[in-house]
Amino acid sequence: MNTQYNTQEKPTLVNVIAWMTLASGVTNLIWGVAASGAALATVVGIVCLPFTILPTILGVFELVYAAKLFSNPVQPVQPSTNIAVFEIASVLTGNVFSMVVGILALVFYNDTIVKDYFARLNGIFTPATSIVPAAPIVPEPPQPPEPPAEEFPSSPSDKTS
Repeated sequence: MNTQYNTQEKPTLVNVIAWMTLASGVTNLIWGVAASGAALATVVGIVCLPFTILPTILGVFELVYAAKLFSNPVQPVQPSTNIAVFEIASVLTGNVFSMVVGILALVFYNDTIVKDYFARLNGIFTPATSIVPAAPIVPEPPQPPEPPAEEFPSSPSDKTS
């Protein structure tokens, strides 16, 4: 068993992302089922049904992603900016809570601690986390001045005298 993942402590913001995604997933499931039921109760329900199912599909993806973030032992998982963007786009279906969760998730994904956690979790070396000392700057030694060049070369007739 690989104990590398078990020894890592999850940053608080990763736990916050997981809880927010879980809550948004449940909200989207309820929202999608309610919207689908309301659409079916109307005359044009069959036409609107594909649009009302979208929050339900997003809710399922959110629940699966939150379960991966909560899992023990920790699974290697990338930050899901796609889910966050779809959460923001869910405001088109009237779900403002999911939009707020999406915005906060994108902000938290850009935090340095969260980026480092996901990079370590996935075994990716990030140069931003390691500090490499700069090479010292050594000045060049001064060069000796070159001898002055003759302005006019001597002609062969000057050398015969």
